Amino acid sequence: MPDLEITFDEVQEQNLEQLKILNRAIFPINYQDRIYQDILASGRVSQLAYHNGVLVGAIACRLEAHPGNTAKMYIVTLGVLAPYRGMRIGSRLLDRCLHEAKQDDNIKEAYLHVQTNNEEAIRFYRLFNFAVGEIVSKYYKKLDPPNAVVLRHMLVTES
Repeated sequence: MPDLEITFDEVQEQNLEQLKILNRAIFPINYQDRIYQDILASGRVSQLAYHNGVLVGAIACRLEAHPGNTAKMYIVTLGVLAPYRGMRIGSRLLDRCLHEAKQDDNIKEAYLHVQTNNEEAIRFYRLFNFAVGEIVSKYYKKLDPPNAVVLRHMLVTES
């Protein structure tokens, strides 16, 4: 199937409500406003995907400061509306996000949590060279199973 024509935009104040609505439609978690403020502050690493002017997917991140003026990028959500899945929109969003993160020398790593039974998501991130890390017991309070695996992707090579 050919790639759909998709346009991208970074998350901004004027489209933040669209991201909230999309996330409520896709994810079983209701994210608090403070998370969305972190996403808004993340700049170009958080991206929205539109098809014919309709928001169909998004990747939302927050940046976490670490010692030595470095940061890690936490992927809060990556989701695409069900009718648009399998059309490489998620892959393109992740590609754009990682590309933008690599432009900032201070961002050293991208990481996220994935529910341990979400084998499809784990396979997807491994295609982008995310390494499977530790299991966090009882990470999710309202999901079953409640355990998460941490996936990590180094953005810079150690010299």
